[in-house]
Amino acid sequence: MLMKFFLFLILNFAALAIGGLFTGSGVSSDWYNNLNKAPWTPPGWVFGFAWTLIMILFTFYMANAVTLTKNPKALVFIFAIQWILNVIWNPVFFYFNNAFLGLVVISALTILIAFIFIRYWPDLKMKSFFILPYFLWLIIATSLNAYIFLKN
Repeated sequence: MLMKFFLFLILNFAALAIGGLFTGSGVSSDWYNNLNKAPWTPPGWVFGFAWTLIMILFTFYMANAVTLTKNPKALVFIFAIQWILNVIWNPVFFYFNNAFLGLVVISALTILIAFIFIRYWPDLKMKSFFILPYFLWLIIATSLNAYIFLKN
Protein backbone atom coordinates (compact mmCIF):
# COMPACT_ATOMS: atom_id res chain seq x y z
CA MET A 1 0.00 0.00 0.00
CA LEU A 2 2.84 2.40 0.81
CA MET A 3 4.38 1.97 -2.65
CA LYS A 4 1.00 2.67 -4.26
CA PHE A 5 0.65 5.77 -2.12
CA PHE A 6 4.01 7.13 -3.26
CA LEU A 7 3.32 6.26 -6.89
CA PHE A 8 0.02 8.14 -6.89
CA LEU A 9 1.58 10.98 -4.92
CA ILE A 10 4.24 11.39 -7.62
CA LEU A 11 1.68 11.13 -10.42
CA ASN A 12 -0.72 13.61 -8.81
CA PHE A 13 1.94 16.19 -8.09
CA ALA A 14 3.44 15.68 -11.55
CA ALA A 15 0.03 16.63 -12.97
CA LEU A 16 0.05 19.82 -10.90
CA ALA A 17 3.63 20.61 -11.93
CA ILE A 18 3.00 20.05 -15.64
CA GLY A 19 -0.17 22.11 -15.47
CA GLY A 20 1.78 24.80 -13.65
CA LEU A 21 4.35 24.94 -16.43
CA PHE A 22 1.58 25.82 -18.87
CA THR A 23 0.05 28.33 -16.50
CA GLY A 24 3.27 30.31 -16.64
CA SER A 25 2.38 33.94 -16.12
CA GLY A 26 -1.29 33.13 -16.76
CA VAL A 27 -2.55 34.26 -13.38
CA SER A 28 -0.59 37.50 -13.59
CA SER A 29 -1.10 37.95 -17.34
CA ASP A 30 -2.95 40.89 -18.81
CA TRP A 31 -5.46 38.48 -20.35
CA TYR A 32 -6.42 36.95 -17.00
CA ASN A 33 -6.24 40.18 -15.01
CA ASN A 34 -8.58 41.93 -17.45
CA LEU A 35 -11.23 39.23 -17.29
CA ASN A 36 -14.48 39.71 -15.43
CA LYS A 37 -14.11 37.17 -12.64
CA ALA A 38 -16.75 35.75 -10.34
CA PRO A 39 -17.25 37.62 -7.08
CA TRP A 40 -16.58 34.32 -5.25
CA THR A 41 -13.12 33.91 -6.81
CA PRO A 42 -10.79 33.08 -3.93
CA PRO A 43 -7.43 34.81 -3.46
CA GLY A 44 -4.56 33.30 -5.44
CA TRP A 45 -2.87 31.56 -2.49
CA VAL A 46 -6.03 29.48 -1.89
CA PHE A 47 -5.55 27.65 -5.20
CA GLY A 48 -2.09 26.35 -4.28
CA PHE A 49 -3.16 25.35 -0.78
CA ALA A 50 -6.36 23.70 -2.01
CA TRP A 51 -4.69 21.72 -4.79
CA THR A 52 -1.93 20.50 -2.46
CA LEU A 53 -4.44 19.24 0.11
CA ILE A 54 -6.72 17.78 -2.58
CA MET A 55 -3.90 15.85 -4.25
CA ILE A 56 -2.72 14.39 -0.92
CA LEU A 57 -6.26 13.23 -0.12
CA PHE A 58 -6.79 11.95 -3.67
CA THR A 59 -3.51 10.04 -3.40
CA PHE A 60 -4.78 8.31 -0.27
CA TYR A 61 -8.06 7.58 -2.05
CA MET A 62 -6.36 6.08 -5.12
CA ALA A 63 -3.89 3.97 -3.11
CA ASN A 64 -6.84 2.45 -1.26
CA ALA A 65 -9.01 2.16 -4.35
CA VAL A 66 -6.53 0.16 -6.43
CA THR A 67 -6.02 -2.13 -3.45
CA LEU A 68 -9.70 -2.67 -2.64
CA THR A 69 -11.42 -2.63 -6.02
CA LYS A 70 -12.20 -5.79 -7.94
CA ASN A 71 -10.93 -4.37 -11.24
CA PRO A 72 -7.91 -2.14 -10.58
CA LYS A 73 -6.98 -1.96 -14.28
CA ALA A 74 -10.26 -0.19 -15.09
CA LEU A 75 -9.69 2.23 -12.23
CA VAL A 76 -6.15 2.99 -13.40
CA PHE A 77 -7.50 3.66 -16.90
CA ILE A 78 -10.09 6.09 -15.47
CA PHE A 79 -7.35 7.65 -13.33
CA ALA A 80 -5.28 8.19 -16.50
CA ILE A 81 -8.17 10.01 -18.17
CA GLN A 82 -8.61 12.13 -15.03
CA TRP A 83 -4.87 12.86 -15.03
CA ILE A 84 -4.93 14.02 -18.66
CA LEU A 85 -7.98 16.23 -18.12
CA ASN A 86 -6.39 17.72 -15.01
CA VAL A 87 -3.15 18.48 -16.87
CA ILE A 88 -4.67 19.91 -20.06
CA TRP A 89 -6.99 22.40 -18.40
CA ASN A 90 -4.13 24.81 -17.60
CA PRO A 91 -2.76 25.12 -21.14
CA VAL A 92 -6.25 25.29 -22.62
CA PHE A 93 -7.33 28.05 -20.25
CA PHE A 94 -4.15 30.01 -19.51
CA TYR A 95 -1.88 29.36 -22.50
CA PHE A 96 -4.51 29.33 -25.27
CA ASN A 97 -6.84 31.70 -23.38
CA ASN A 98 -9.81 29.53 -24.30
CA ALA A 99 -12.44 29.80 -21.57
CA PHE A 100 -15.01 27.76 -23.53
CA LEU A 101 -12.77 24.75 -24.13
CA GLY A 102 -11.47 25.13 -20.57
CA LEU A 103 -15.08 24.87 -19.39
CA VAL A 104 -15.57 21.71 -21.45
CA VAL A 105 -12.42 20.15 -19.98
CA ILE A 106 -13.14 21.06 -16.37
CA SER A 107 -16.78 19.98 -16.70
CA ALA A 108 -15.65 16.59 -18.03
CA LEU A 109 -13.19 16.31 -15.14
CA THR A 110 -15.89 17.18 -12.60
CA ILE A 111 -18.25 14.58 -14.04
CA LEU A 112 -15.48 11.97 -14.09
CA ILE A 113 -14.60 12.56 -10.42
CA ALA A 114 -18.30 12.26 -9.52
CA PHE A 115 -18.41 9.00 -11.51
CA ILE A 116 -15.36 7.65 -9.65
CA PHE A 117 -16.93 8.53 -6.30
CA ILE A 118 -20.22 6.79 -7.15
CA ARG A 119 -18.74 3.81 -9.03
CA TYR A 120 -16.19 2.89 -6.35
CA TRP A 121 -18.29 3.68 -3.27
CA PRO A 122 -19.26 -0.01 -2.82
CA ASP A 123 -15.57 -0.98 -2.66
CA LEU A 124 -14.30 1.92 -0.55
CA LYS A 125 -17.27 2.93 1.60
CA MET A 126 -16.15 5.69 4.01
CA LYS A 127 -12.72 5.99 2.36
CA SER A 128 -14.64 7.51 -0.57
CA PHE A 129 -14.86 10.74 1.39
CA PHE A 130 -11.19 11.35 0.59
CA ILE A 131 -12.21 12.18 -3.00
CA LEU A 132 -14.96 14.62 -2.00
CA PRO A 133 -12.68 17.67 -1.54
CA TYR A 134 -11.52 17.15 -5.14
CA PHE A 135 -15.10 17.01 -6.36
CA LEU A 136 -16.20 20.05 -4.32
CA TRP A 137 -13.21 22.09 -5.48
CA LEU A 138 -13.95 21.14 -9.09
CA ILE A 139 -17.52 22.38 -8.67
CA ILE A 140 -16.13 25.73 -7.51
CA ALA A 141 -13.50 25.79 -10.27
CA THR A 142 -16.11 24.90 -12.89
CA SER A 143 -18.32 27.74 -11.69
CA LEU A 144 -15.38 30.17 -11.88
CA ASN A 145 -14.54 29.01 -15.40
CA ALA A 146 -18.21 29.22 -16.44
CA TYR A 147 -18.49 32.75 -15.07
CA ILE A 148 -15.42 33.83 -17.05
CA PHE A 149 -16.78 32.22 -20.20
CA LEU A 150 -20.22 33.80 -19.82
CA LYS A 151 -19.12 37.27 -18.69
CA ASN A 152 -16.23 37.92 -21.09
